[in-house]
Amino acid sequence: MYKVYGMSASGNCHKVRMVLEALRLPYSWTEIDPGRGQTRTPEFLAMNPNGKVPVLELEPGVWMSESNAIMFYLADGSTLVPSDRMQRARALEWMFFEQYSHEPFIAVARYLHRFHPDPPSQRALAESKREGGDRALTVMEHHLEKRDFLVGPRYTVADIALYAYTHVAGEGGFDLGRYPAVRAWLERVEAQPGYVRMPS
Repeated sequence: MYKVYGMSASGNCHKVRMVLEALRLPYSWTEIDPGRGQTRTPEFLAMNPNGKVPVLELEPGVWMSESNAIMFYLADGSTLVPSDRMQRARALEWMFFEQYSHEPFIAVARYLHRFHPDPPSQRALAESKREGGDRALTVMEHHLEKRDFLVGPRYTVADIALYAYTHVAGEGGFDLGRYPAVRAWLERVEAQPGYVRMPS
């Protein structure tokens, strides 16, 4: 059985849960609260010296961090990872896009609005994330106007990676009403077998 150390309301952690549930893999979940310093303890830092969730324990003493690496490890060999070489690279392309062009804006704005101890003091910083987040959503919108999923004809790890923070982008002040193709794609993701909703 896999062991996950994560924060349920984190998009990066929710990606891992979505893969585990989609593939019906057995796992246990240990809730970690970074806001209370639980990622800075010696015990946690022994698992991930970077002090961030999620962490996957594969077996006693063997840990993996970085959400997209965990997803790819868990899904390797399943239908969630394309077998075609080009489509597999395209899935990775979208996963890198998520980490560098999407998450730094949408996830950060969401954190500042929802989880920061003093959100009003962060209003200017949160607003500075708007342009980058809208740019990422526009890229997705144009791509999804022509297809059901991000890579090839089926649901993959790329969709899970982008779903995690896109579906809660409204919590960061983004108006998903401007992106009908993205909203239709979110509904298709939520209709997939094994889909699990992020705990509120």
